[in-house]
This record gives sequence, structure tokens and C-alpha cells, in this order.
Amino acid sequence: MRHAMRAEYRNEDGDADEIVSWHMVRRGDEGRGMCGRELRPDARGLPESEWGRTAEPFCHTCGALYLREVA
Repeated sequence: MRHAMRAEYRNEDGDADEIVSWHMVRRGDEGRGMCGRELRPDARGLPESEWGRTAEPFCHTCGALYLREVA
């Protein structure tokens, strides 16, 4: 796998762990979504096979870039 999913949280200070969206990251650069969004170092991760299977929305830009790389 060359990609993984990482969570974006409502409160980036760590006070609340409510996931607001998911981003796709490239292996080796897990702290930054493919869209450029900086993610918390301790953000929850999922394998790329979970794309489209989460209750929370997925970043549209990350999804488009991901599809271009894997299709």
C-alpha cells in the first residue's frame, strides 16, 4: 500500500477527538493530507481499503488525487 487514511479532528488542540473528516496520505508523509492539510501526529489512521466506508465524510480533494494515483 502506498496510501493510508488519517483523521482530521474538530479541535486540533487535542481537547476533543471528534473526527470531522478523513484525508488520504502518502506513506512516508503521514502528517500531511494529499490536499496539503497538516494533520495531528497522533491522528487515527486506517488502511486505504477503508476509503468510502467511514461514517465521517472524506476530503474531496484527497479523494480526487487518490483516484488519479491509483486508477
